[in-house]
Amino acid sequence: MPSSDLVDDISRLKGDILILGAGGKMGPALSKLAVDAIKKAGINKTVTAVARFSDEGLQQELERYGIKTIVADLLDDEQLESLPQAENIIYMAGMKFGTAGNEPLTWAMNSYLPGRVAEKYKYSRIVVFSTGNVYPLVPVVMGGATEEFPAAPVGEYAQSCLGRERLFQFNAKKYNTPVLIFRLNYANDVTYGVLVDIATSVKAGTPVDLRTGCVNVIWQKDANEIALRCLHHCIVPAKILNVTGPEILSVRWIAEEFGKIFNKKPEFINQEEHTALLGNAAESFRLFGYPRFSVKAMLQIIAEWIINDGKVLHKETHFQERDGKY
Repeated sequence: MPSSDLVDDISRLKGDILILGAGGKMGPALSKLAVDAIKKAGINKTVTAVARFSDEGLQQELERYGIKTIVADLLDDEQLESLPQAENIIYMAGMKFGTAGNEPLTWAMNSYLPGRVAEKYKYSRIVVFSTGNVYPLVPVVMGGATEEFPAAPVGEYAQSCLGRERLFQFNAKKYNTPVLIFRLNYANDVTYGVLVDIATSVKAGTPVDLRTGCVNVIWQKDANEIALRCLHHCIVPAKILNVTGPEILSVRWIAEEFGKIFNKKPEFINQEEHTALLGNAAESFRLFGYPRFSVKAMLQIIAEWIINDGKVLHKETHFQERDGKY
């Protein structure tokens, strides 16, 4: 269920909500959370989810939940132009998995398309999903990159994501469009995320790579709540916000915690480097408070899911990668 803070924010939000790229890992749950908050607030507001809906049954599932759906390929100019206007846009479209070897499509999705969307919705307020990958690897002792830390993306995926941000920033100034850039790392659910990657490795007896020895994590529901509440914080020029959990977690410790639950001794390869991809989300905590799901709770929920053979997406985060190749 939505928090009381989210319900209050949704009740004060003017206009309907349009979610672009709603068919990915987080979009369906975010769409449902928005509907739940609207119902709990006792107001009338439409949530529309736009996606290609290549996953069989997802469109019908969302429609049954009370979400209006539109099938569209956002890279098709005619289909993009045919979409309805809305006062509130959550932009989630993007490409990560399989970007190595498919760089042209990566740049089209992550840099070209944002410019087209920013033009189309120049009279809306827009929360733009981005990634902490736009930061370089930073010393672990630094405590993570703040929003003021200069972007220095490693590899074409991260570079294209910075391109997405720059296009929205450009159009925000050009058209006076309120924008918030939502730099997220790493969201987790029972079906995907860094924690699932480590848990499945430990359970299967596969060595866990320790080169990137520390990570930030946040539960998907907490991240989705923050994303919806960010609609009240879109400004000109565009605001940048790091979104993640408060801890800098040791990958070794995470693996050992899963090992205790699975009663298996984790195997490791390589040694921890002194740098990692880490974000400092102090500004997010100032605005919205700390995430409600603790790390220990996440570990337990994910472990139980895997023990009971729950479905996982098998979309690895590649958090171990240090050269930006995904």
